[in-house]
Amino acid sequence: MASLCLNSLPLSPPSQPPKLSEAPSPSSSSLNSNSYYGSKGEASKPIVVSGNPPTFVSAPGRRIVAVGDLHGDLDQTRCALEMAGVLSPDGQDLWTGGETVLIQLGDILDRGEDEIAILSLLRSLDIQAKDEGGAVFQVNGNHETMNVEGDFRYVETGGFDECIDFLEYLDGNRDDWEEAFVGWTGVSKQLKEDRKMPQNYWDPWNLVRRQKGVIARSILLRPGGPLACELARHAVVLKVNDWVFCHGGLIPNHVAYGVERMNREVSHWMRGLSDSDESDNPHFPFIATRGYDSVVWNRLYSRDTSELDDYQNNQIHSILEETLHAVGAKAMVVGHTPQTTGANCKYNCSIWRIDVGMSSGVLNSRPEVLEIKDNKARVIRSKKDTSSESQVVDFI
Repeated sequence: MASLCLNSLPLSPPSQPPKLSEAPSPSSSSLNSNSYYGSKGEASKPIVVSGNPPTFVSAPGRRIVAVGDLHGDLDQTRCALEMAGVLSPDGQDLWTGGETVLIQLGDILDRGEDEIAILSLLRSLDIQAKDEGGAVFQVNGNHETMNVEGDFRYVETGGFDECIDFLEYLDGNRDDWEEAFVGWTGVSKQLKEDRKMPQNYWDPWNLVRRQKGVIARSILLRPGGPLACELARHAVVLKVNDWVFCHGGLIPNHVAYGVERMNREVSHWMRGLSDSDESDNPHFPFIATRGYDSVVWNRLYSRDTSELDDYQNNQIHSILEETLHAVGAKAMVVGHTPQTTGANCKYNCSIWRIDVGMSSGVLNSRPEVLEIKDNKARVIRSKKDTSSESQVVDFI
């Protein structure tokens, strides 16, 4: 396997064979330590972003919408974004959120066939949102970090196919990474249709194609690869106004270690950079990405509280309150653990759990999103009834 080169394998006819060593990467100049998103007309104050990648965000007066795990399901992603009022329903993929701040909580990768298309769509919406005084942020989840590590256990066949197609597509679009990346959502739809035909998994051609898919995914997602660098633009912990967002859960020792430090270390690792001139290998961000209590794997706040005794619940609540006090937040929003009863809050609504397993690769459940407006949070559950809400909490 290690001796194989993608160029040596038969490809469905690209314009030119991919030159693997020259795959374009997102420019590091796109990672600004401080960004200011202006708004059109006489609108709210500008959004101020601090950190590289973005870590602390001041978004005065903005409506915030948070979306949980998407796992490669583009149709469910569009449904959730349309329901949230930030995506046009006409298939044109236009931002309709105005000054809204959209936050996606990670786990876009694995279990589905349109992972890169979703990443592309969110980047396109971010560009459009900035012109309207809004913004789109993402935080990386455990499935993003797993893929950068080369752990492809949860990749669907269609996910490998998308990597092959995307790598070939990049070969003809090497001059402008951003333009090529943003354009992928539209291109991928036709390519996906073209490869929809009855297939025998054990057919020799399919086995070769899967092998090609593994190689293509490795090229794209290894540290320093084009998609790894794209993921490096995003944090593992993001604080927007009085709310903190992360995939699994933040605990006191994470805050003591330094939220911005963790974000920087994960970003550098994904980009294949070293924090020290003494080592060629980037520092592995263990506290953020490895272990049951790391930021992307933690399930402490997402457990079924009915299965815990009073002492356990009080301990968890105490840890949560200590964490929020340390980071200067009033509430935390997490994904990672599917909530079979729908998005909900616990511990006096200081934690919101919004992964509902909407992807067809997980539970294929009804999409739900969290809306935060004037420091009041509610769950939007239905396109037909956007006022449907499980809890409304005023933190003022």
